[in-house]
Amino acid sequence: MNHHSLLTTPTPNRPLLFLNPSPLRLTSHSLPKRRRFKVSFPRNSAAQSSASTSASSTFSDIIGPKKELEGIQSIVDKLSPPVRLATSAIVIAGAVFAGLKLGFRFGGSRNVAIGGAAVLGAAGGAVAYGLNSAVPEVAAKRLHDYVAGCDDPTAVKKEDIEAIANKYGVSKQDEAFNAELCDIYCRFVTSVFPPGSEDLKGDEVDKIVKFKSALGIDDPDAAAMHMEIGRRIFRQRLEVGDRDGDIEQRRAFQKLIYVSTLVFGEASSFLLPWKRVFKVTDSQVEIAIRENAKQLYGSKLKSVGRDVGVEQLVSLREAQLLYRLSDDLAEDLFREHTRKLVEENIAVALNILKSRARTVKGVAQVVEELDKVLSFNNLLISLKEHPDADRFARGIGPVSLIGGEFEGDRKMDDLKLLHRAYVTDALSSGCMEENKIAALSQLRNIFGLGKREAEAIILDVTSKVYRKRLSQAVSSGDLGAAESKAAFLQNLCGELHFDPEKASEIHEEIYRQKLQQCVADGELDETDVAALLRLRVMLCIPQQTIEAAHEDICGSLFEKVVKDAIASGVDGYDADVKKAVRKAAHGLRLTREAAMAIASKAVRRIFMNYIKRSRAAESRTESARELKKMIAFNTLVVTELVADIKGEVSDASQEEPIKVEEKQVDEEDEEWESLQTLRKIKPSKELSEKLGKSGQTEITLKDDLPDRDRTDLYKTYLLYCLTGEVTRIPFGAQITTKKDDSEYVLLNQLGGILGLTAKEIVDVHRGLAEQAFRQQAEVILADGQLTKARVEQLNEVQKQVGLPSEYAQKIIKNITTTKMAAAIETAVGQGRLNIKQIRELKEASVDLDSMISESLRENLFKKTVDDIFSSGTGEFDEEEVYEKIPADLKINAEKAKEVVQQLAKTRLSNSLIQAVSLLRQRNRQGVVSSLNDLLACDKAVPAEPLSWDVPDELADLFGIYMKSDPAPEKLSRLQYLLGISDSTVAAFRDMGDSLLSIGTEEEKFVF
Repeated sequence: MNHHSLLTTPTPNRPLLFLNPSPLRLTSHSLPKRRRFKVSFPRNSAAQSSASTSASSTFSDIIGPKKELEGIQSIVDKLSPPVRLATSAIVIAGAVFAGLKLGFRFGGSRNVAIGGAAVLGAAGGAVAYGLNSAVPEVAAKRLHDYVAGCDDPTAVKKEDIEAIANKYGVSKQDEAFNAELCDIYCRFVTSVFPPGSEDLKGDEVDKIVKFKSALGIDDPDAAAMHMEIGRRIFRQRLEVGDRDGDIEQRRAFQKLIYVSTLVFGEASSFLLPWKRVFKVTDSQVEIAIRENAKQLYGSKLKSVGRDVGVEQLVSLREAQLLYRLSDDLAEDLFREHTRKLVEENIAVALNILKSRARTVKGVAQVVEELDKVLSFNNLLISLKEHPDADRFARGIGPVSLIGGEFEGDRKMDDLKLLHRAYVTDALSSGCMEENKIAALSQLRNIFGLGKREAEAIILDVTSKVYRKRLSQAVSSGDLGAAESKAAFLQNLCGELHFDPEKASEIHEEIYRQKLQQCVADGELDETDVAALLRLRVMLCIPQQTIEAAHEDICGSLFEKVVKDAIASGVDGYDADVKKAVRKAAHGLRLTREAAMAIASKAVRRIFMNYIKRSRAAESRTESARELKKMIAFNTLVVTELVADIKGEVSDASQEEPIKVEEKQVDEEDEEWESLQTLRKIKPSKELSEKLGKSGQTEITLKDDLPDRDRTDLYKTYLLYCLTGEVTRIPFGAQITTKKDDSEYVLLNQLGGILGLTAKEIVDVHRGLAEQAFRQQAEVILADGQLTKARVEQLNEVQKQVGLPSEYAQKIIKNITTTKMAAAIETAVGQGRLNIKQIRELKEASVDLDSMISESLRENLFKKTVDDIFSSGTGEFDEEEVYEKIPADLKINAEKAKEVVQQLAKTRLSNSLIQAVSLLRQRNRQGVVSSLNDLLACDKAVPAEPLSWDVPDELADLFGIYMKSDPAPEKLSRLQYLLGISDSTVAAFRDMGDSLLSIGTEEEKFVF
């Protein structure tokens, strides 16, 4: 069968899962051109399966039956190579001799004899050639018979095969002989591979390598047989019509790639051209190698049990390297195997634990299974720390169930049950041993439980054991007889490894349960108090915890009584309610502070309801009515409630709030007595007798409302007291009904409910009076002028609103100052205010900083300096300009100096131009003034000599200034600035009075 007959082009509509179905041809790289031999294969997977099965029974069946010799082959088989050669020579020589004899006998001539010798010699040569050409076939058949005669592949010896070749004088590279070798090798390799549905056993590579070595077949020839097997699998994939068969052949091809790669080692990359022949990718080859390596290593791992040893781990490492499995995959497989071993124990333990017929013995079996898990885990940990751990299989370490069957949330609940069972068994003796603590930690890590989850389980079980042992200690009297209760309890916690704080929580819970039993009838008698005290001493419960328990349990009972009392309302707070409150307040043994705190919480909640309704009211009158209801509720219900809690007679407390308020008000300055509304909130004796008892002030809304809200509520009711009750009638009219002074007494009680201090109340009254006074004062002082008539008018308004004179004067001053500030700023902006007037205002204690903005003060400074430079005096006082004026205006001195210098530079040139202009206008006095301004600017910023287009005009300016009798230093400085020479100055002095007249005449002549 040639190579083209082994290939079939697949149909285009059939998808291939692994191979690229392109036509395949063998090239010179796979088989040498000189070799043409036939190999036989099974045609389908069934045949392969049967061949595989026969391989395990008879090796001869794989190789096939012995072959019989035909014709001349029997003769050749009996001749050794020397005899065969001699026979061939004899046959040829005999044929030639016979040809000569026959030629002479029948032809009678030498030529005929030679011709006959040639003919018979050729025939003899043909016979000799046929004899020798049959030798390779005979050798191949004897090779086949030899291998078929061996009972086992290991019986095949390389020496025997070489002896067969030597016997017949053939080479192993002979085509027929080599073809038989390849056929035998191919049959054997095919028999070694398990069917596509079965996994590799792991000994395939070793068998093939040994058999290949025994046959002495070369690697290229052997590799060609592997490729031929691949082609056969490829053809079978094309012939299979179902999906399962296709998958089976694909697995067979993957196994072929893997085993072939291991057989040829590093040389497989060029001896096995999978990618070129079958069009597979590198990743597909890697997948085939990886999956089969994992399968083989997994099979190897099945021998590893819970008693794994050093030798097994070393063997696993060697197998991993042999199988060409990566360390990461080997580690994952080993961990998965150990996890499955542990999962077996876990499953057994869970079945026992969940069994309905579970007994004490069953719980012991659960613990035994878990101990096996822990022992296996400890063994792996010890092996990981072994000195030769580098030689061991990868993945040795603590076991974890994460990633396995018990990873889900539902399975995690089962693991928690097992963990609880182990904790329960560890505490079954009444104490926790050290080794159990370490075991529980390992078990938590194996199960993958969180630290909090494991601690919660241990805490729950330990708490129950602690309660049990504590109950036994109390009932037996051991705890009561102990000299130190704290030491006894501490030892108990130490034996159980129980947190003392958690133990204290249990003690508190026990005490609370006992307290609830004692107060079931609504009060605590002396027997109950003694029992609770004894329990507190035995359990070493702190006083703070006791008080908190009483406030919680007894307080809840008392709170119910208080709520019932409050719910009874203004008319329902009768003697029965008072008795119930007094019984609860004293029978429950609550401290006065605790009872008041409970009552305060309930009362303040009612107060806040009144406040909410007051805020939601549509008018001030409705809002005041709600506040008035709150005041009545406080007087008639809350005051009685407070008295009953304290155990006092309610009448005794009637005068207390008034006295306290009087004392608070008396502590204020006498000047507040001028506030009429403040005087009215202190009731007289007659009014107090008329109104009856006042309300309590211990329960307030001071901490429930912001200060602003409390003062606003107080102000709302104060305005109600001032304006009276407004009633709307049809047609848009309204009627205002004035209230008497009794409303102010209620206002005082409202201040107590809101928790306002005396100062805060005074501030509200004063603020309201200031507001009323300010409104009228702003109308009176609209222009900011304060006259005698207006002062009298303001004093009358002050008396009407009852505002102290000190605050009235502040308001008046504020208004006038504001008006004055506006006027001053306007005057500055219009230039009607100079530095002299500013200083007068400062002497009058006018705060210019707040009245005049900084920009206007800077403008005022600039204007003042400009006036100095244009005053015509020629004077410039540096101290005045640089220090005093900036200080008076409160501006920056450095900035002011820069302004002066900049202004001086500008005014210097302008003054010269102005002087020349006035000279031309014959204004002598103006010329002198302009020159003085120039000298003033020069004093501020010393200048260089000035230049002018007409020098004579500069001389005229100097002459006019010289006649004005100036100071010598000014004249000298002007001479320097105008560039006048000394000779010119001397000429001017010689001319004297005639200078002016000459100048006048010249002027007349010119114009």
